[in-house]
Amino acid sequence: QVQLVESGGGLVQAGGSLRLSCAASGRTFRHYAMGWFRQAPGKEREFVAAIRWSGGTADYADSVKGRFTISRDNAENTVYLQMNSLKPEDTAVYYCAAGRFVSNYGGNYDYWGQGTLVTVSS
Repeated sequence: QVQLVESGGGLVQAGGSLRLSCAASGRTFRHYAMGWFRQAPGKEREFVAAIRWSGGTADYADSVKGRFTISRDNAENTVYLQMNSLKPEDTAVYYCAAGRFVSNYGGNYDYWGQGTLVTVSS
């Protein structure tokens, strides 16, 4: 069992930066791939980024490539999402998720956090 708690959301102006954190409970955190998804008002949930259990190569949605960076610290049971050059269209609730392998499909993740709201003003 893995429990996930996101933090770091808030209100930021376009062009600004935020860093989201996702703290995981459970000793098996380091065995899981971790992903970030987001859901904007009135839209479906979409993939943002994911990273393998070992760190290293990460996958990103085209819409965030070059602006967002996912990383993890297995010693601290935490995964991060550094978001730079934020745009109003990045406004959404951001969720972290844990799964057995990296995927851009939410159904492949077993555990989800409660989400943290990111609002980017123009």
